[in-house]
Amino acid sequence: MSKVNQARTVKVFSDGADLQSMLDAAADPMISGLTTNPTLMRKAGITDYEAFAREVLSKITTLPISLEVFADDLEEMERQAKAIATWGDNVYVKVPITNTEGVSTTALCGTLSRAGVKLNVTAIFTIDQVKELLAELDPNVPAVISVFAGRIADAGVDPIPVMTETKQLMSAHPAWELLWASPREILNVIQAEACGCDIITMTPDLIAKLKSLGKDLSQFSLETVQMFYNDASAAGYSIQT
Repeated sequence: MSKVNQARTVKVFSDGADLQSMLDAAADPMISGLTTNPTLMRKAGITDYEAFAREVLSKITTLPISLEVFADDLEEMERQAKAIATWGDNVYVKVPITNTEGVSTTALCGTLSRAGVKLNVTAIFTIDQVKELLAELDPNVPAVISVFAGRIADAGVDPIPVMTETKQLMSAHPAWELLWASPREILNVIQAEACGCDIITMTPDLIAKLKSLGKDLSQFSLETVQMFYNDASAAGYSIQT
């Protein structure tokens, strides 16, 4: 492991919905938690949400696992959140910052937080959303604030100021953690740390690239040239003159 990897302070959470990949991630000392969502579960072919979630929780009992509500009505969101929270002591309930009609869920998040439900509030993009949410949460109850830095960047907006200001707004409340969501590259790990983020979510394919963190660039260049040469040789390419 490189010195950069050893020095890393931001926690890496594995994001996915394949059971074996989740078990592999849980056994990896680099991984500090897991997240999933209905989109990932659907792509993985999961048809019974509760059965899958309970199977995961029966096998992974110590690392925090975020499981998302899938209702759109706020009353049903509350019912689902309270039910999911009972499935394990390591469960964080993911609640989107709005429903599909743009109605804010911050008051609901406050209700759940004050009831002792550990939340992972997701799909946050703006400082206004952050401020409204933090005003509602119980400062003594653990919560994860998931700001979608990668998607903010996809819109052509620098996410660094958003993440930095969010961390500053949260700084007086150690029970709350800031999560850099939707990373696009390994550089985001370094950026997340520089912003003071507590957590970054990464898909298994991106986690596999963590071994490149801190690699000597001259050696990396040589390995890249070797890869091109070896692949061309293996393919039997030739140019006739």
